[in-house]
Amino acid sequence: MTTEVRVPTLGESVTEATVATWFKKPGDAVAVDEMLCELETDKVTVEVPAPAAGVMGEIVAAEGDTVGVNALLATITAGEGVAPAPAAAPAEAPAASGGDSVDVMVPTLGESVTEATVSTWFKAVGDTVAQDEMLCELETDKVSVEVPAPAAGVLAEITAPEGSTVDASAKLGVISSSGAVSAAPSAPAAAPAAASGKDVANAPSAEKAMAEAGISAAAVTGTGRDGRIMKDDVARAVAAGATAPAPAAAVPAPAAQAPRAPVSADDAAREERVKMTRLRQTIAKRLKDSQNTAAMLTTYNEVDMTEVMALRNQYKGEFEKKHGVRLGFMSFFTKACCHALKEVPEVNAEIDGTDIVYKNFVHMGVAAGTPTGLVVPVIRDADAMSFAAIEKAIAEKGKRARDGKLSMAEMQGGTFTISNGGVYGSLMSSPILNPPQSGILGMHKIQDRPMAINGEVVIRPMMYLALSYDHRIVDGKGAVTFLVRVKEALEDPRRLLMDL
Repeated sequence: MTTEVRVPTLGESVTEATVATWFKKPGDAVAVDEMLCELETDKVTVEVPAPAAGVMGEIVAAEGDTVGVNALLATITAGEGVAPAPAAAPAEAPAASGGDSVDVMVPTLGESVTEATVSTWFKAVGDTVAQDEMLCELETDKVSVEVPAPAAGVLAEITAPEGSTVDASAKLGVISSSGAVSAAPSAPAAAPAAASGKDVANAPSAEKAMAEAGISAAAVTGTGRDGRIMKDDVARAVAAGATAPAPAAAVPAPAAQAPRAPVSADDAAREERVKMTRLRQTIAKRLKDSQNTAAMLTTYNEVDMTEVMALRNQYKGEFEKKHGVRLGFMSFFTKACCHALKEVPEVNAEIDGTDIVYKNFVHMGVAAGTPTGLVVPVIRDADAMSFAAIEKAIAEKGKRARDGKLSMAEMQGGTFTISNGGVYGSLMSSPILNPPQSGILGMHKIQDRPMAINGEVVIRPMMYLALSYDHRIVDGKGAVTFLVRVKEALEDPRRLLMDL
């Protein structure tokens, strides 16, 4: 017998949605009401529970597909091997440390990273898991780390619930190959279910939203099947003023931080309080540390982009055809900076105590904005790369950054950084140093401006450049010389070929 999984009612005036995430794959066992996938509309996120127990059959609408109301998403086939329902699972209760159990441990987090926060569990206690199936996601101060199942079986215990902080050697959960479940699972969904008097697990995204908002399940009215709390229910509760003041008071503000100004009750009801991600906290700390540590100064210049634009327009078609990647401006700027760093090596150096460490190579950091914050993937040995190799590396690193797939190694070891605020329309800005680096170049919007050329006023595509540098080791002369060399190389790109 086959049961169809279809798009539920999306709400008034909403006619289509995008399949955001599948939490099951073909062949997985599913229980009734277990969350199968998540849909995103232009207004809300909709979770799709399993209408029946069985085995996941065909997935008709893949992640990224756009589907209409009542469209077929997948099929469920009745069969054996179905995961036991979480409510019945505690009847079997062998010790989690038995011989048929496998511990789920925190994976390698990367150099200098000692702890992480459990951001999302994609499985609940009692769920059947396949080997290498993603169990949960950890968030460090730099990247997100996915934790796959080390073995097939049933998730018997969750020892680190969502929101908890774990060290690099911590145990996250236990997988039982026999299907036995711990008598006292610490799954994050279990506590709210008990507190609300229901024996159904709330949606994982709802649990996360409640933790971030600092409200309990008792303060939220669930509209899901059997009273299950959904993400939208939490949003409505927060908007109605259900947020408890205790969580904010429980974490004392730093001594140097001024207390928050009083807010009227009417304004408070319309505010939204969201906990900063570890990545955003780290970005804030590092940027402030940079301002407090370095003697930071910025020097400016402008560059006429006429020659670079002409060269790019002349060869971009042949370039893309041969190399399979578009010819952008970033490769020109990367080459120009590598060229200038050879002449002014202190901009490519760092301070280590009372020593200056000069780098005889260029590992170019390229700042990239992502939905979770600013990251700086590093292109190693950029000074030895061709235009095509640089463009390919920037495209590949940029995509991985936006998808949250960058590894720790890919963001370490940079010696200089380029930040392109021009893609967002910035005309002028002062970039902040990326410590321990001593220089960062800010690119800006290309804008036609009247310029005096050989005694005549002509319209030229101009870009402001900004070099922020650490004045402790870079003198004004060196900073200005660096920026002038970048300007010269871009206004006459042939200089790069001649090494002038």
